[in-house]
Amino acid sequence: MHPEAPGNPETLVRDHTVYACVMGSRAFGLATEDSDTDRRGVFLAPTALYWRFEKPPTHVEGPGEEQFSWELERFCELALRANPNILECLHSPFVERVDDTGRELLALRDAFLSRRAYETFTRYAHGQRRKLDADVRAHGAPRWKHAMHLLRLLISARDLLRTGVLTIDVGADREPLLAVKRGEVPWPDLEGWMHRLAREGEEAALRSPLPAEPDRRRVEDFLVRTRRASALQPDPYDEVVQGVVRGRGVGEG
Repeated sequence: MHPEAPGNPETLVRDHTVYACVMGSRAFGLATEDSDTDRRGVFLAPTALYWRFEKPPTHVEGPGEEQFSWELERFCELALRANPNILECLHSPFVERVDDTGRELLALRDAFLSRRAYETFTRYAHGQRRKLDADVRAHGAPRWKHAMHLLRLLISARDLLRTGVLTIDVGADREPLLAVKRGEVPWPDLEGWMHRLAREGEEAALRSPLPAEPDRRRVEDFLVRTRRASALQPDPYDEVVQGVVRGRGVGEG
C-alpha cells in the first residue's frame, strides 16, 4: 500500500486520531528518570474504507516508539468489556491530542464503567501473579517492576469499586510502590500486601456504586452517529461514496 493511501496504518494515525494521551508510569505517577514515554491513541477510520474488501486495521503499532492506537470501534468494544488498559487510557491526566469526537468519547467515560471491572481487573491480576510466582520459583525473586504494577492495578481496582471513579495516579502510594520496584520490600511482605488488596477489592465489589453493566446503548449511539458523520464528509479518494450515502444508486446522476 502506498504510504499516503487513506487506509495506510500510519496515515490513519497521523490524519484521523481523535484522542491521544500519555500512559504508563508517567500517567500513573510512578515515573523516574529512566522511564519511557508510552503513548496511546484512538483513530477514526473513514467510513468509506469499510465499503471495500480490505478493511481498516483495528489497531496500529507505531509509527512512533512506544506508540499504540486503536480504531474507535475496537476501542469502544474493549472498553465495554472493562479492559483495564483501555479504561485507563480514558483517564490519563496527560492528553496530547483531542478533537470534537475525542471530547465526546471522553464524556462517555462513565458509560463504560461497571461492576464488570472486578472480573476483568482480577483476571488480569491473577495472570500477572502467576508470572511473579514462576519467577520466584525459578530465580528466587519476582521481577520487581512487574510486582509494582500488579500492586498498582489492585489498588486502582479496589478504589474504582469503592468509589465508582477510576483514578490512575497512585498519589500517596508512589513511594511505597517505588520501594517495591527497587526490590526493597521482602517477597513475603509483598504477598501479604497483594492478599489484602485482593480481599479489599472483593469486599468493595459487593457494595460498589457501579452499575452491573456498562451503558452499551449510549456508546453505540455515539459510534453510529460518528460513523454516519464520517460517511457524509467530502471524500477525495472515493467519489461514489457521497452518492450512495445520500440515497443515489451507483451510476445515477
